[in-house]
Amino acid sequence: MRPAQLDRMLTEARARTPWLRAGSSVPQQQVIRDFGRSRAKAHKDIEARLPMTRRAGMPTYKTKREALPSLNYTRRGFRLKDGRLHLAGGIVLTVVWSRALPAEPSSVRVYQDSLGHWYCSFVVPAQVQPLPATGQALGVDWGVKETATTTSDAHDLPHPEHGRKAQEKLSRYDRMMARRKPKTGQPASKGYREARKLRAKAYKKVARQREDTGRKWAKKVVRDHDAIAVEDFRPKFLARTTMARKAADAAIGATKAALVEMGRKHGRDIRLVHPAHTTMDCAHCDARAKHALPLGECTYTCTACGASSPRDKNSARVMLVRAGLNPAGADGGRPPGALLQEAA
Repeated sequence: MRPAQLDRMLTEARARTPWLRAGSSVPQQQVIRDFGRSRAKAHKDIEARLPMTRRAGMPTYKTKREALPSLNYTRRGFRLKDGRLHLAGGIVLTVVWSRALPAEPSSVRVYQDSLGHWYCSFVVPAQVQPLPATGQALGVDWGVKETATTTSDAHDLPHPEHGRKAQEKLSRYDRMMARRKPKTGQPASKGYREARKLRAKAYKKVARQREDTGRKWAKKVVRDHDAIAVEDFRPKFLARTTMARKAADAAIGATKAALVEMGRKHGRDIRLVHPAHTTMDCAHCDARAKHALPLGECTYTCTACGASSPRDKNSARVMLVRAGLNPAGADGGRPPGALLQEAA
């Protein structure tokens, strides 16, 4: 359904429904347009005869007590004046700014998190902040024992284990919620709501610790290297393995996203490399082993040239080779005048 048709339907609904008419039409239009896009994507998946479990884009429905408020305002639905946020409908908010906006925002999303805190997320044009050239290149391989293994020992990221350190507290809050869980159809007790808030606060702290660790490591890597070859790793499949909990605690996806975003922000050359056969290829002679290296074997030994190195370090160097960033030495430096070639 086209946006114009959805807008007409909203106008008719607002004319018949007093409580709907009392609110601003701007966030209401954004809600139904997002819904329309999700339905259109779902219809394409149905036409492709995908199974129900793979129909991406289908909206998920939550009960009123589970859903958290989230409203989008386009440029005509908000304005900034004297450090305050004015929303359509006569709503004026005093904002605690985390940092100054680099440009005029085109839209804003006002949402509430699991702790009941309200946030405003502004959309502004991306701006590049170049860093001085270093003449260095780096290969990054993701893992579970170490979140990131690189071609430079000084830039490896050990597994921080934030979730494991907080597991005792999280388990205690889970038991508190289980004991106080209300029966079906009954409202939650004060004790249950307090336990749920404590649990959400603990999980929020762990999430912030993971984000902080990933961003600090990404900034260090981007500051010290001009070009970075990153394994295009998709950690989703680890959810079906025995390493699921440790992989989730490593937050590989969030750390990779932080590295890519930090590289874009500072104008660095970030190259995503396909992860297939990275543990089977030799970074020195490019030979490929006949069998995959078992998980319990930590040393890679090439049968063709006899080179031996830790398996994760070898995989990190394979990233450089595949991205066309052949290093001059173990530190990841590029030969003077070397041209950067596009990754295959």
